[in-house]
Amino acid sequence: MTNAIILLSGGLDSTTCLAYAKNQGFDCYALSFDYGQRHKTELNAAKKIAAHFNAKHHIFNLNINQFGGSALTDMNQTVPDYVETNVSIPNTYVPARNTIFLSIALAFAEVVNAKDIFVGVSYVDYSHYPDCRPEYIHAFQTLANLATKYGVEEGGIKIHAPLIHLSKAQTIQLGHDLGVDYAMTVSCYQANQQGDACGKCDSCSFRKKGFLEAGIEDITRYYL
Repeated sequence: MTNAIILLSGGLDSTTCLAYAKNQGFDCYALSFDYGQRHKTELNAAKKIAAHFNAKHHIFNLNINQFGGSALTDMNQTVPDYVETNVSIPNTYVPARNTIFLSIALAFAEVVNAKDIFVGVSYVDYSHYPDCRPEYIHAFQTLANLATKYGVEEGGIKIHAPLIHLSKAQTIQLGHDLGVDYAMTVSCYQANQQGDACGKCDSCSFRKKGFLEAGIEDITRYYL
């Protein structure tokens, strides 16, 4: 069986990616990050999700909150409510987060002999984060094969972004077809300790919209 790294936050998208990779026959290594984020509820969810899918789970400690610069890593900043007409990058963007995470995934991939890395970014229903664009994935793919032993000597490492062109509804439908229990997932930027979601942030709003458009019951627990 071929090994693969799946970046697993504990949210809807990354869980769908894990289910997709398992369905493709990969032996999955789920990689999560304790990066000083606003809450650890998503990490608790990631542990349960990895166990559910029989994936080997590793939590990497990386406190990029020492830099601040984001409402997700700086408690002095407020997580904004979703604004449908917003076309700017919101303060929930964590500077260079996907680049940092994918770089660590590259190193982990070489250690566990994995030539495939899955990341759950989407360019459809998203908050205009620059590191969720197809151009970014293509650029990182080039970097991956220039900067690693696997890339230079062993045929390369493939960055998979299976959700990149899917709407949230299409992602939910895919996960539903793969048997994902979305009750396990936590997507909210400011979930409470029980995993209940605010229902007002960008992530919650896209999630609500996705379930509605997919015609699938939203079993998310909201505290507001």
